[in-house]
Amino acid sequence: MYEIPIVVLFAHQDDDKATTPLEVAGTDNITKVITRYDDLLRAMIQVVTGARRQLVVTGSRSREPGYLRAVEDTLSCFPDLVHYRVLYGPPRHRALADHLHRLMEIRSPAERRNGVKTLQVGLVESRTVLERHFVASESAAVIPLPSFHGRDGFDCGVMLGPEAACGLVQHGREACAAARPLESISEVRRLPVGAGPDLGEA
Repeated sequence: MYEIPIVVLFAHQDDDKATTPLEVAGTDNITKVITRYDDLLRAMIQVVTGARRQLVVTGSRSREPGYLRAVEDTLSCFPDLVHYRVLYGPPRHRALADHLHRLMEIRSPAERRNGVKTLQVGLVESRTVLERHFVASESAAVIPLPSFHGRDGFDCGVMLGPEAACGLVQHGREACAAARPLESISEVRRLPVGAGPDLGEA
């Protein structure tokens, strides 16, 4: 129809050149490789306390008091910050269930600020969906990784720069939108709390 050979017509699909800023940056998106648990926790808290516009946290295994408190304090200090929490199954630890309760005391999911809900908690109920573990803001993100030191730990991770972080924020927002919303303290209280294998914290 175009009187152009197919090889020429579709050549752009075979181009190996990077087409987005994220592809262009490549491994430059990794700002730090983290190999110790204390450093991993500090990096995660750094992402939380540095968030001003959006904060996404995924996973159902969080239980580190300082990290959970940092999320609560940051939401208290910055009322325009939009927080998305995506649970993959119910909380595995009582500390996370209590944290969700406190979040809803700080902010009601039903309330809007400047026309936007600033607290959105979603529960992914399907057991076929793999659990994700990361914390991301508009400027940075941390993804916990299996330990480089032994079989059972999740004490390592990577810290990512703004372009990759924004991609994870979008991932988390979409996951939250597809999940069952939890919109009241009573709904949180009805969630079963059970310990499972520790597969990282976010």
